[in-house]
Amino acid sequence: MSGGRARGRRRRSSLLGVVVVVVAAVVVVAFPQLLDGSRDGSGPGAGSAPGTGSSPSVAVPAAVPEGAAQAIVERVVDGDTVIVVLADGGARERVRLIGVDTPETVQPDAPVDCFGPEASAFTTTSLPAGSAVWLEADPSQGDADRYDRLLRYVWTPAGVMLNHDLVAQGYGREDTYDDPYRYRDAFVAAEATAEGSGIGLWSACG
Repeated sequence: MSGGRARGRRRRSSLLGVVVVVVAAVVVVAFPQLLDGSRDGSGPGAGSAPGTGSSPSVAVPAAVPEGAAQAIVERVVDGDTVIVVLADGGARERVRLIGVDTPETVQPDAPVDCFGPEASAFTTTSLPAGSAVWLEADPSQGDADRYDRLLRYVWTPAGVMLNHDLVAQGYGREDTYDDPYRYRDAFVAAEATAEGSGIGLWSACG
């Protein structure tokens, strides 16, 4: 009898072991987040935008960031577009500022927008012809737009990011074309402050 009871206990133990293994496998397949720590934000990728893997928005630096390419201003086209000559190689490029849309002044067969001349004048004053500027790329936006204009943050001779300055001083609106860009949160906040204060186009254009 004791041998039979021992064999019965061994069979029950074996069955219990199989059940434990099966349950563990189901948990791993159905609930992988329990293993990678993502439920409490401690796992790999915590802090990334859901489903994109992109970096979160960051504050605008207080000075020209390392890696920005130097260029010489040839002329300003309008508030958010400028033509430069790259210091590295001497190529002439049309640059479209990331994250800002200023009122139109040179669009063919269209009237000049409210506050467009003021925005163009501000950019022209900030980027005098012949002055050195620094161009910061943003991989989230690609290298150029469909018009073959380089997409860049433009840093002025005074070490100020013109893109953000245009929004903060009411010369343009924050503009997210497709994917969120590196400094989007700071631009959105700057636009809200400018609109709330009624400066620039926010008071002039209704």
